[in-house]
Amino acid sequence: MSTKVTPFLMFQGNAAEAMQFYVSLFPDGKILEDKRYGPGEAGAEGSVNGASFIIGGQKFLCMDSSVKHDFAFTPSVSIFVDCESEEELQRLFAALSDSGKVFMPLADYGFGRGFGWVSDRFGVSWQINLP
Repeated sequence: MSTKVTPFLMFQGNAAEAMQFYVSLFPDGKILEDKRYGPGEAGAEGSVNGASFIIGGQKFLCMDSSVKHDFAFTPSVSIFVDCESEEELQRLFAALSDSGKVFMPLADYGFGRGFGWVSDRFGVSWQINLP
């Protein structure tokens, strides 16, 4: 068996909403597994205990933390997306920046035809690129 690396996103109560949003943005987006906390379990009943989804050919794992913590997502780690067209770049940037934060607006920064960097409404950082 070879070593496998999979990104893992830990949310605090909105993992299901984030996962649904992400899979809606990509043509191959699909939820693979969605396990929820039940009555008497460590997490809030109905929140995500463990889930997996695919976007852009990449599998992700996610969950809602059963423990409240003082840390959240940070832009120092981001999801980098190479787009196939200007339309895709514009669409993803608009959707991901809606109710989020723009770190770098869409522009030509000299390393591609277009690039933008945002933090979405869940706090996850995305670099959207048109090579």
